[in-house]
Amino acid sequence: MPDPNGFLRYDRRLPARRPVPVRLLDWHEVYPEASDELIREQATRCMDCGIPFCHQGCPLGNRIPDWNDLVRTDTWDFAIEALHATNNFPEFTGRLCPAPCEAACVLGINGGQPVTIKQVEVEIINRAFDRGTVVPNPSPTPSGRRVAVVGSGPAGLAAAQQLARAGHEVTVYERDDEPGGLLRYGIPDFKLEKHHIDRRLDQLRAEGVRFVTSCHVGVDVTAEQLRAEYDAVVLAAGALAGRDTPQTPGRALRGVHLAMEHLVPANRVVAGKQDRAEIDAAGRHVIIIGGGDTAADCLGVAHRQGAASVTQLDIYPLPPEQRDESRDPWPTWPTILRNYPAHEEGGERAFAVAVQEFVGDADGNVRAVRIAEVTVTRKNGQRIVTPVPGTERELPADLVLLAIGFAGTEEGPLLEQLGLVRTPSGAIACGPDWQTDAPGVFVAGDMHRGASLVVWAIAEGRAAAAAVHAYLGGAGVLPAPVQPADRPLAVR
Repeated sequence: MPDPNGFLRYDRRLPARRPVPVRLLDWHEVYPEASDELIREQATRCMDCGIPFCHQGCPLGNRIPDWNDLVRTDTWDFAIEALHATNNFPEFTGRLCPAPCEAACVLGINGGQPVTIKQVEVEIINRAFDRGTVVPNPSPTPSGRRVAVVGSGPAGLAAAQQLARAGHEVTVYERDDEPGGLLRYGIPDFKLEKHHIDRRLDQLRAEGVRFVTSCHVGVDVTAEQLRAEYDAVVLAAGALAGRDTPQTPGRALRGVHLAMEHLVPANRVVAGKQDRAEIDAAGRHVIIIGGGDTAADCLGVAHRQGAASVTQLDIYPLPPEQRDESRDPWPTWPTILRNYPAHEEGGERAFAVAVQEFVGDADGNVRAVRIAEVTVTRKNGQRIVTPVPGTERELPADLVLLAIGFAGTEEGPLLEQLGLVRTPSGAIACGPDWQTDAPGVFVAGDMHRGASLVVWAIAEGRAAAAAVHAYLGGAGVLPAPVQPADRPLAVR
């Protein structure tokens, strides 16, 4: 039985982050490993509610009260079993997921402090790796069926692992020189050090998964070749088409870039793959447009590269620090001010403003952005941004980064060869069995949902794997935590 008084005896507490002056000198993760005492204390706050709404908040259906209580009783080996039962990669979700489970925690009612679910999760997998309890789990009986997975982000890796463990021969194709997708080159190391990816890849390889890197499917190998060689294909190539602002005057100036044009080279430098980043914030006045995770990643990278100043612009007004029950009643995901570790490292934030023009110098380089305060309303489902007269001003800018989201999966020869067309949201549609309009070709993750959370990517990868397994006539049933109908925009 759980401790019914744990939440009364202990307050919510996270491990102290590494000091800002220290962590700005390197690219290592912000959080150090927490003590056993702290994590057991926080797990003890979980009440194992009669109706655990954290399950509703988690796309994977993680058995959160179960592994919280196992941690409370110092039963770490069973805790990782309960965690791995629903989540292939808790080392990714425990570091990168914004934790919708915590927003749905019963302790969060009426402004309470939810359990530190995400922190408990990452400490379980940390200790499992340290203790050597994360081992390969290959299938004892090959099925004789072959599956190709296009893309090695969390959706592709989850699908590959599930299918390999079911006995299928799985090959993962990746366009980059190493597997991992955006985990590898899109997420900075201060959020996810890459050895977490590498040791999980070692497990997948030991389970029989084969990786083909530096291979652009649709160019280096055609869709026709894949369909001839494999019994099924899973598309999990992500939603990498960056959202742009081509209509903004001055967009063509040198120094105005999409966020990933900054993040990817920075990650490659840290990985030792190149000597310098083509877009470096060192000594520059940096403007970041956008208020989400990608913007915060750009902020942390700019600090570590030695920017002269950094200002983050958000088109929406300053949100409240606490949940507004009249607008976002528990257990829904609330609109609140989200402060990332990068924000305590420096820089300024401006809310309810929008760029009216990128201002250039005589040589065609950006030198400033002209912004204005704005109001944002909606009409017939469309967002209407209205500048407030008399509020325009200029901010110095040598480097501008557009972190305003993604416009869906990239157009390319692969889709054309398969006869697949993107939906209006930029995704690839599928039926209730995760199969696209191309027979034997399935889709999962951001390529299906549009840009979303790492936890959704893993959930969809697992569900698509279950559908492929059934399509191939596999014995038994693989776990399938979500259905395509959860994202109706990408379902035909």
